[in-house]
Amino acid sequence: MHTTLTCSATGQTYPIDRLQNLSEAGKPLLAGYDLESLRETFTPDVIRERSIRSMWRFHEVLPVRHPEDAVSLGEGMTPLLRCRCRGPFAGFNDLFIKDESFNPTGSFKARGMSAAVTRAANLGAEVIALPSAGNAAGAATYYAARAGMQCYLFMPEDTPPANIIESVVGGAKVFLVNGLISDCGKLVRQGCEKFGWFDLSTLKEPFRIEGKKTMGYELAFDLADEDDTEELQLPDVIFYPTGGGTGLIGMWKAFNEMEQLGWIGSKRPRMVVVQAEGCSPIVKAFHEGADHAELFPNAHTIAAGLRVPAAVGDFLMLSVLRESGGTAVSITDEELMQGVYEIAQHQGLYACPEGGAVWKAAQKLVESGWMKPDERIVLFNTGTGLKYNHLIDLGDLPRLDHTDPNCLDVIEA
Repeated sequence: MHTTLTCSATGQTYPIDRLQNLSEAGKPLLAGYDLESLRETFTPDVIRERSIRSMWRFHEVLPVRHPEDAVSLGEGMTPLLRCRCRGPFAGFNDLFIKDESFNPTGSFKARGMSAAVTRAANLGAEVIALPSAGNAAGAATYYAARAGMQCYLFMPEDTPPANIIESVVGGAKVFLVNGLISDCGKLVRQGCEKFGWFDLSTLKEPFRIEGKKTMGYELAFDLADEDDTEELQLPDVIFYPTGGGTGLIGMWKAFNEMEQLGWIGSKRPRMVVVQAEGCSPIVKAFHEGADHAELFPNAHTIAAGLRVPAAVGDFLMLSVLRESGGTAVSITDEELMQGVYEIAQHQGLYACPEGGAVWKAAQKLVESGWMKPDERIVLFNTGTGLKYNHLIDLGDLPRLDHTDPNCLDVIEA
């Protein structure tokens, strides 16, 4: 259970026993834990012995006093898949995909929503609201349903149909907005002020980041299992598709917590932000040496999770990139969809467009010499491609008349 809430910009502390959104400075609040007191009882061996089959196996560094208090659908514990060295993947000798599509509602958003809804419910919230252009909507819907809460969603009109449908089925109050996620966010703020909803927007409450950080904890155990060693491992490079950036910031937080717990040393992976060329505010700010990212004009991309023209945690993401010696890469929509096909046809995994983007970014950085193909590399596929079936052009598929005895003659041997 956390013991502090601190402004990520000013260091000012806030009470932990009430609902909180941004700090007085308008910046995200970060949860802190008494890690020193946990060092003796919260160890990798203890984690390995637990029967909890969800991210709540790490409950000491999550916002609950007891794991049974969590609003959970079995999130986390996703597979880390070693890539086969074939086709375009040939030459990558130590490449992995952390496949978050195995989460409830099919994406990594389940982790953050589980933690955020858990804490909001425990502090008495009855109605949550947020903007979403994709998977956060479905995750919020179903964790709110699990907790017996109401959920209000404001979604751009061009949000993938699967995300709209799953939210309606789950009982959320869905409103389609003729604008971007930033425009939806303005309506959420107005609604929270008018109706008293609790704002669960990305990084505008402290606990979605806590759920997402479990990706970092899990990864260290996954790689230890891969090497058949008790010692926790981190990769050389992590590629992460970045919209709001909660997962990137969360994993970096997890690595720092693990070092304070004595689980790992000071060595860190180089973190790589991957964005769409049509919406790449963090990439632009990073390469310009800026500390903040300006609103990206005319933001557009078919990868809904990357269509975030401005992020409240921009300065935190840029700090992670520079501290880690990482970088930021933009990918065209054509490239990321090519990545989806390549991962599917050579690795047997139907990744989301954001997952396709990180694979193409890895190829680019090897080709540029920034990264060697034999380094230990982890790509995050943040969701299932099934949510994006509307993007797939099936072309003119051949049709067979089963009553024709010669119908198979059209097939080339």
